[in-house]
Amino acid sequence: MATFLFDSVVFGPVTSRRLGVSLGINLLPNDCKLCNFDCIYCECGWTDTDVPTEKKKFHTRETVKEALENKLIEMHAKGETPDVITFAGNGEPTMHPHFAGIIDDTIEIRDKHFPNARIAVLSNATMLHKKAVVTALRKADQNILKIDSAFEETINILNLPKKPIMVDKLVEQLDQFEGDFILQTMFVKGEYKGQHVDNTTDEELEAWLEILNWLKPNEVMIYTIARDTPLNTLEKISQEKLEEIAHMVNNLGIKSQVSG
Repeated sequence: MATFLFDSVVFGPVTSRRLGVSLGINLLPNDCKLCNFDCIYCECGWTDTDVPTEKKKFHTRETVKEALENKLIEMHAKGETPDVITFAGNGEPTMHPHFAGIIDDTIEIRDKHFPNARIAVLSNATMLHKKAVVTALRKADQNILKIDSAFEETINILNLPKKPIMVDKLVEQLDQFEGDFILQTMFVKGEYKGQHVDNTTDEELEAWLEILNWLKPNEVMIYTIARDTPLNTLEKISQEKLEEIAHMVNNLGIKSQVSG
């Protein structure tokens, strides 16, 4: 199915299902996906492991700062106001070697032009072993971290991580935030290379809810596929089922947001 890459450092603003009027920041290359996951549902398509080294270049801190400032000046002149400045793009933003400094620059520029805009980071939570990344994420208004399943075998199918993911270690690293983060989970079912995957089963949900009950995040974002995916064997989860999952989360005393 058709997928796409973001072809600039700053993109949008776009209307996000979860965030509102969002101005996106892509720290990754414009012409390839650079990620330590290869999620089978990713709108950016597959992670190309054969990309030449010279193409695997992050945008520099200076380039990002200049592009963001110019865009915010342009939006101000047009009378446009972003609800949120969102780090997303063609892969995992926290992989950038200067991610912490870029967050500091973004706060400075945001405060100058649109002090009411939030700063959000969409991350797969794989770089939380780095103190600088954790410190930077604490500064974001919306620190949105992913965990799609409580079972490693499910994560291995859904997310195709480049290195093994140990759920216990992931939960330990998420616990550093003491609940001051937003957890996001993509719910989907289908087939991948002959393997059936469905993270909405009773067994999956029970284990996932146990993790939520331990971590007590500020909010849980519950969503399903809405755009084209690399596979044509995946199924969108019904709004009814998503609402049912949200009710389970709310019963834990945790706020939820559903995007069907």
